[in-house]
Amino acid sequence: MKSAGHKTTTEVPMLDLSRQYAGIRGEVLEAVTRVCDSQRYILGEEVAGFERELAVLCGSHEAVGCASGTDALWLALAAAGIGPGDAVLTTPFSFFATASSILRVGARPVFADIDPETLNLSPSGCERRLKTACPGIRALMPVHLYGQCAEMDRLEPLASEFKLQVIEDAAQAVGATWNGRRAGSLGVAAAFSFYPTKNLSAFGDAGAVTTQDPALAERMRSLRNHGGKQRYYHDQVGWNSRLDSIQAAVLRVKMPHLHPWNEARRERARAYGRLLSASGLTRTAAGSPAPVTLLKTLPGAHHIYHQYVIRVRDRDKLRAFLAERGVGSEIYYPIPLHLQKCFAYLGYAPGDLPEAEQAALEVLALPIFPELEEDEQRYVVESIASFYS
Repeated sequence: MKSAGHKTTTEVPMLDLSRQYAGIRGEVLEAVTRVCDSQRYILGEEVAGFERELAVLCGSHEAVGCASGTDALWLALAAAGIGPGDAVLTTPFSFFATASSILRVGARPVFADIDPETLNLSPSGCERRLKTACPGIRALMPVHLYGQCAEMDRLEPLASEFKLQVIEDAAQAVGATWNGRRAGSLGVAAAFSFYPTKNLSAFGDAGAVTTQDPALAERMRSLRNHGGKQRYYHDQVGWNSRLDSIQAAVLRVKMPHLHPWNEARRERARAYGRLLSASGLTRTAAGSPAPVTLLKTLPGAHHIYHQYVIRVRDRDKLRAFLAERGVGSEIYYPIPLHLQKCFAYLGYAPGDLPEAEQAALEVLALPIFPELEEDEQRYVVESIASFYS
């Protein structure tokens, strides 16, 4: 609470990393000092240690650190042999890097629509797309959106039937599972982001790819280092995507805290569900649709709530109203990928993927992080109720 004269206001940030940092400050400074004392700032033992620990966390055989989640997607695709002339089937409702990484290896993104209840890639939409004339599709890239794994029990048989490599975009899903199987172990390879807003976050850009295939991991280690295993000797054309030792050290400090942090997010998501339902915001009235629609968590999913997203009426007006009351919010995502100007050459038009297009008009992410307090959540929901009253 903040007091200004006789006026008291509440501010609820979308994310407050300072609260997390306060609890681990000593551990982080010790880790950073260790790197500085070692004078090894790129790759090295800190990165190797992080890779071993991430592989265990994800239930994978190997992990390969890199400079960002975007680079992780590129590494996974390139190492899997996806390139010019190929196409990759994916969702239009995701961050830009999902599609741009496909273009970066010279392939073409092909979009299928989403499930309106989860906003993840629709298996039935994928099946329809695969059964139409779409030549050259060699990979399937499901995105585990907002921290909930895509419906892998239905996507994996499609991948098998159409001989597609599954490459997970797990950028938002570190610690999530699908029927007990961990994100990062559900495909040929999986890309993670450790951008500062993620559940497991670095102090800058960082990413990694997990895989069960040691040969694939070895190729990625070469690709991230200009395509060479030995300095100045290059077997292939790669990229400079090495992971900083300091970022790896910070991530190693945070990793043991990830499970309790994710559980705290899950509890706050449950609290939002209770509060929104109790407020009456999720109920229809007099034939009108409910002001708020909650997204569905599938029975097989262990959702780790990188974001807590709802669908709402008059989204932009509501967001402006919340901002006036000091409540942070965000829109993930306002424009589906198939309607982005830079992808116009792919030939998609408004109406082609209606579920993604409608979701883009309605989604709103509310504040969620492990240290968020219940009275802050109550204020958020009370503010939403005030807007619709």
